[in-house]
Amino acid sequence: MPILKHAKKKLKQDKKRTIKNKKIKETYKSLVKKAKEKSSKETVSSAFSAIDKAAKKNILSKNKAAHLKSALTKHASGDKTPSEASAKPKSQTKIAEKAKKTATAAKASKSSGAKKTKPSSKK
Repeated sequence: MPILKHAKKKLKQDKKRTIKNKKIKETYKSLVKKAKEKSSKETVSSAFSAIDKAAKKNILSKNKAAHLKSALTKHASGDKTPSEASAKPKSQTKIAEKAKKTATAAKASKSSGAKKTKPSSKK
């Protein structure tokens, strides 16, 4: 137990803050759980607001709040089958094809012995 007056006051403040923080944390956790079970618009919306409040009070970091909200959104709109969810979007496959082409072109230029010359800077 603290002996000094300011230490006693600090202990009382910390106890109050701990209770408030626990209440906020329990609230957002229970609402996220409900939103995962029942993916209705209202439950997801209430979970979002609870997550935002927890992030505002620094109970959650901003990145974790964003991660939770993103996961809830994906879960709520999870109408896709597992095979569709794992398939790559078309834009990513196009990017991968372009990367392969550039890699093969770079190998071809190296094997042919062509060197790129740097422009000389005369001052």
